[in-house]
Amino acid sequence: MELTKDELEEFKLNGFLLLRNFVDKLECDKILDVALVHLKHKIEPIETEIDYGNKSQEYRTEVTDYHSIEKKREITVRRLRQVYDRDIVFKNWMENKKIRPILKQILEDDVVITLAHHNSIMTKMPYGSTETSWHQDRRYWSYDGDNLVSVWLALGEENAENGVLEFIPKSHKMNFSKEQFGEKEYFETTNPLNMSLIETKKSYNLNRGDVVIFHSKLLHRANANHSNSPKISFVYTIKGKSVNVLKNSRSAQYSEIFLD
Repeated sequence: MELTKDELEEFKLNGFLLLRNFVDKLECDKILDVALVHLKHKIEPIETEIDYGNKSQEYRTEVTDYHSIEKKREITVRRLRQVYDRDIVFKNWMENKKIRPILKQILEDDVVITLAHHNSIMTKMPYGSTETSWHQDRRYWSYDGDNLVSVWLALGEENAENGVLEFIPKSHKMNFSKEQFGEKEYFETTNPLNMSLIETKKSYNLNRGDVVIFHSKLLHRANANHSNSPKISFVYTIKGKSVNVLKNSRSAQYSEIFLD
């Protein structure tokens, strides 16, 4: 399967692309079943909501231990990390052959999975989740280029109530000043330079099996989950083969998977 010319141009222009009903129900159910077991038993490595709120910018950039820093039993898991090596169903989706031609079109290069970043089951748990502020994923990653994109698979319904992704179109090609970002390099919502741009935000309700592909420099965010049910998604990151990881960085501490 390949993108049409219009679809490819849409991604290049806006920095993200929605593929409806891309993954069938059975595969989504297999992924979700395993994810729920790992979430129930809080199988490390995980990130909790407390971890997410307390980790410093330096921690996110430099530390390679992806285990939770919070050891209490009553915790809210924000994500299961390093899922490629957890179970064959996760690995199978990340190496899915149907999506490879699309990713190659977008990257205009051979496709490489980077296990250092994302490679996660993402959650927004009811009552226990927090808002994800506007940010660019690329800010903590150490590479000599920006040709990286993330692949987001909805494993259930995602909407404004439970924390669907929101994007600022075209922001992956914009140049920003340091002053437009605050603590932990989040895009400041109160900065006058940012307000009109934030008003252009876009989001789409997602159903199980929908896939969103978005650029590593695209500004995006999500609300907390205000519904009664968990929102569970799968996200992994790829790069073009010509993009090199910087030596001795956190990004260099994990394997890369080259896809034919």
